[in-house]
Amino acid sequence: MRQALARRLKLGLVIVFLAIFAWQGWYLGWVLWWKHFNPGTTHFMSLRLDELRAKNPHAELKHQWVPYEKLSVNLKRAVVAAEDDKFVDHEGFDWEGMQKAIEKNQKKGKVVAGGSTISQQLAKNLFLSASKTPWRKAQEAVITVWLELFWDKERILEVYLNVVEWGEGIFGAEAAARHYFNTSAAALGAEQAARLAVMLPAPRKFEKNPYSAFMNGRTEAILGRMQYSEVP
Repeated sequence: MRQALARRLKLGLVIVFLAIFAWQGWYLGWVLWWKHFNPGTTHFMSLRLDELRAKNPHAELKHQWVPYEKLSVNLKRAVVAAEDDKFVDHEGFDWEGMQKAIEKNQKKGKVVAGGSTISQQLAKNLFLSASKTPWRKAQEAVITVWLELFWDKERILEVYLNVVEWGEGIFGAEAAARHYFNTSAAALGAEQAARLAVMLPAPRKFEKNPYSAFMNGRTEAILGRMQYSEVP
């Protein structure tokens, strides 16, 4: 009886292990594919589209891919300055930034700051939801390691700038530049790029008043830091 139970337990563990292995292999396969081929959509984009179509069945996302070399260097510098100033140096995780975020959240008694790098944010946007469960964060960490291992920094920043959310149904730098400034992602000036960069933590919130006192102050701060930003 005990032997039969032990065999079933071992079989169950093997099945669970194989299922996890296959699931992680699926993620890894897409990471390797997207190293060379641009993602047409992401899991996060699909979630947002479902939300929009619940209100309007004919809703579509605004999104257009732009190669890295045609993205304004102002935007690259602004986003790195605003989101991840150690981007070119770290290997996916900014441990010091994470510690500062934890301390700030503890001081405020609620989550007011995050310590996620551009690589971590991209891992979430490509595959995961916005939930903050331990499992989701663990999966994000695994995918982040793969992105840093198999992609170079230029590819990570290129894909990030092309898939990140910039407002209700607005994804990627080109759609954002057209929507907010009626220009291309290649032609974004320094002030325009800085204003887009400060929207990223909460784009659907900030798009309602992109010239608020808070946004203006943050934009000026990022403008002052952009010259020191190192980009791939």
